[in-house]
Amino acid sequence: MRRDDRLKALIEPVVTAFGCELWGLEFSAAGRHGLLRVYIDKPDGIGIQDCERISRQLGSLLDVENPIAGEYTLEVSSPGLDRPLYELDQFRQFVGSDINLRLRTAFEGRRKFQGRLVAVEKDEIVIVVDDHEYLFPHAGVERASVVPQFGNQ
Repeated sequence: MRRDDRLKALIEPVVTAFGCELWGLEFSAAGRHGLLRVYIDKPDGIGIQDCERISRQLGSLLDVENPIAGEYTLEVSSPGLDRPLYELDQFRQFVGSDINLRLRTAFEGRRKFQGRLVAVEKDEIVIVVDDHEYLFPHAGVERASVVPQFGNQ
């Protein structure tokens, strides 16, 4: 089982016990120190108290289970306006929105795309960039996030 899958299996029950949804998680290492970022969400929004309670509970659990070797910082937060997208169902929720997309490998000489998410077909994401439609396999997406819209844009 991959580290991210192990972490998700440990973290998700704690998050759901507090009435929240595990939106996603990211682990990045910089030298000998890492950062575990856990995104949580719920229909009426996430407050600082939600983050604090879940952070305390996860901190204790992760100290006991020790799924990450070495030092790391645990951060629990809401996905925010520029929320990252991980799962295909999350992409489906944001069809019609503008997104930023970074691919694992270059396509037509580039890895970064920003455009309108117009569909999710099976395991592929369809975006329109400058009137050109692109179809990318979900497995080829390294990172994606919603572009926040403010006012009458």
